Amino acid sequence: MSQALHDALRRKLIGAAAATFLLTVSRVGLAASSQIVAVRVWPSSTYTRLTIEAGSEIRYKHFALANPNRLVIDLEDVQLTGVLQEISGQIQSADPFIRTARAGQFNGNTVRLVLDLRNEVKPQIFSLKPVGEYQHRLVVDLYPANAQQDDPLLALLQDYNKGQLDNSAPRGNKGKADPARPVVIMIDPGHGGEDPGAVGPSGTREKDVVLRISRQLKKLVDAEKNMKAYLTRDEDVFLPLGVRVAKARKIGADLFISVHADAVENRTARGSSVFALSENGATSTMARLLAKTQNDADMIGGVKIAGKDKYLAHTLFDLTQTATINDSLKLGKAVLGKMGGLNKLHKEKVEQAGFAVLKAPDIPSILVETAFISHPEEERKLVDPAFQQDMAEAIMSGVRTYFAQGAVIART
Repeated sequence: MSQALHDALRRKLIGAAAATFLLTVSRVGLAASSQIVAVRVWPSSTYTRLTIEAGSEIRYKHFALANPNRLVIDLEDVQLTGVLQEISGQIQSADPFIRTARAGQFNGNTVRLVLDLRNEVKPQIFSLKPVGEYQHRLVVDLYPANAQQDDPLLALLQDYNKGQLDNSAPRGNKGKADPARPVVIMIDPGHGGEDPGAVGPSGTREKDVVLRISRQLKKLVDAEKNMKAYLTRDEDVFLPLGVRVAKARKIGADLFISVHADAVENRTARGSSVFALSENGATSTMARLLAKTQNDADMIGGVKIAGKDKYLAHTLFDLTQTATINDSLKLGKAVLGKMGGLNKLHKEKVEQAGFAVLKAPDIPSILVETAFISHPEEERKLVDPAFQQDMAEAIMSGVRTYFAQGAVIART
């Protein structure tokens, strides 16, 4: 072999080795720099949630600064990426807690995230393991440090975060019966915030359509002379299931109606359904699977481990609970009958399963599946304002029928 050919071959081998080395370094660097896969911000009037999603668990430290108020979060073993740099674009001008946000490479392996706050806050920061479509998440919940005393939802959330929410205790208005008081109905738009619920073939999110239907239903209830409606959420905010139940009990609700739009892998499944709580297991495989899906909302939306509702963890059925379920079945049957005039029914009778959100021991409660969002035709219906209004009217008509049939509100 000539010297020239030898030198050329040597240069080629060295070049190939160098390219392989650079490719390896590039891949390692890319993996490190792309560890953070998403940043999402969910503002609401009660609290703002920031979630940082990554391929592995995020180690962090945080501290607060005053004058002006800031929250500093150091993300360890993280490299600055475009996802983090663009966090400022996630902050809405109407966010009541965060004014601006920025991220920068603090040192070789730490990204510093700075939240400029409008007021002093009490942060709740915790990690979530992968669940559903989500990878590891770091959750930053910002609550007001000087909370207004007239915000019952905030108080319930604080009790929940402390593990002090007890939905099995007797309601506080016991012994204060007022026959002149209007019938109070709590309407619960399912999911919200970090939990989108089911997603249709065209990308329609359950949390959005059920909120619109629930708002229409509230207007119809409030238009009745002897009724008053409240919403568990009137914003795109995540609320734990136990907090939804507790809010209904806090205001002395007489009925609880949770509004949903179900989904299954079989996209030919269609129709409306109504569910009540079960004492003895689910009445069908579909009901059992649906209850599991709905009960998983807390894991998907993200709750602290300490935030366990004492009652939802283990339901003790007594005479009060049994009577409540019987009333729930009557309410569900009345509503299902009216929904059948609007949409095909998936099942002709009210089904039952262990839905956590229906476990108030003293409030007749039903879960309404308005339609299958996973069915293309029904997804199109669900985004139609006319169908949303008609569905709200069908539910309202069922409520009227329930009372016309002699239902009695227990003023406890």
